[in-house]
Amino acid sequence: MKLGMLICDHVQQVLQPEFGDYKRMFGQLLEHSSVPIEVEYFYAIDGELPENIDVCDAYMTSGSKWSVNDDFQWIRDLERFIKQLYDAKKGFVGICFGHQLLAKTLGGKVEQSDKGWGIGVSKSKVVSNQDWMNPSQSNLNIVVSHQDQVTQLPVDSQILLSNSFCPYGMIQIGEHFVGLQGHPEFTHEYSRALMHTRKDSIPPQRLKDGEASLQLKTDEIIAVEWLVNFLVKNADKNRTT
Repeated sequence: MKLGMLICDHVQQVLQPEFGDYKRMFGQLLEHSSVPIEVEYFYAIDGELPENIDVCDAYMTSGSKWSVNDDFQWIRDLERFIKQLYDAKKGFVGICFGHQLLAKTLGGKVEQSDKGWGIGVSKSKVVSNQDWMNPSQSNLNIVVSHQDQVTQLPVDSQILLSNSFCPYGMIQIGEHFVGLQGHPEFTHEYSRALMHTRKDSIPPQRLKDGEASLQLKTDEIIAVEWLVNFLVKNADKNRTT
């Protein structure tokens, strides 16, 4: 499968010497997939998108420090591209910012949460188990970093992961779109470093709790297996129709 990775931000310059940019993070994450994947990277943040949606079998976005409600041309262009993918029934996975953008693009609503920052490790319950969510498990722990949340779902949505802080932690829209609020590409070390670059905007107790949560084991390998299974299933379906 050829995956188009749509990068929606750059890692802060101060953190790049240790952690690299998002291309490196997603490259390392996707190495854990049991399915061979060819990845082509497009820097949506810099106005770069595929000229034709069919250059790749499926697509995935990174997260971003920006809000989907920000009025930037690259975000509006990415919205139009996502709508093209949806209309063409092309497999797509949105990570964090991408999760929120696919919901907004298809008629949902995204707002800054009155619950504040979601940071550290989030523990979510699987509320709807799909056949591609294999290996199956009842809960998923994953690193998060966000203030905005999806607050209203588009039509034809199904909640897959949920918790009290983020009810729409993972959703499926129709047969071809999945959004995940968490960051399977983030390591514990990067999460901790990122928190500290934002310590002036994160309340001290939330920062302390976020750091403490990083003691928990996370399920990023399970998460990437699920997402790749989903995209491969849809790519295979498209080839036969």
